Amino acid sequence: MERAYRLLALLPGLAILVGVPLANRVRPYVLGLPFLLFWIVCCVLLTSAVMTLVWYLDRAADAAKGPGRAGGGPGGRGEAP
Repeated sequence: MERAYRLLALLPGLAILVGVPLANRVRPYVLGLPFLLFWIVCCVLLTSAVMTLVWYLDRAADAAKGPGRAGGGPGGRGEAP
């Protein structure tokens, strides 16, 4: 499977779905937040980190294919002129 690293995008969703029932506690407080709210904030931050990582990996994969193959066409991720 080409670009299997995109499956990393499932991690934050799974963390929300699986983790919330397990983290459904008020205590301990973390950074002044109830634990469940802290968990959700961490999942949001994890989403940003994973999406950034996938973006970098996509760029690296496009660059490895060669200069004429990355972006520019429909659906491409071409650089602005």
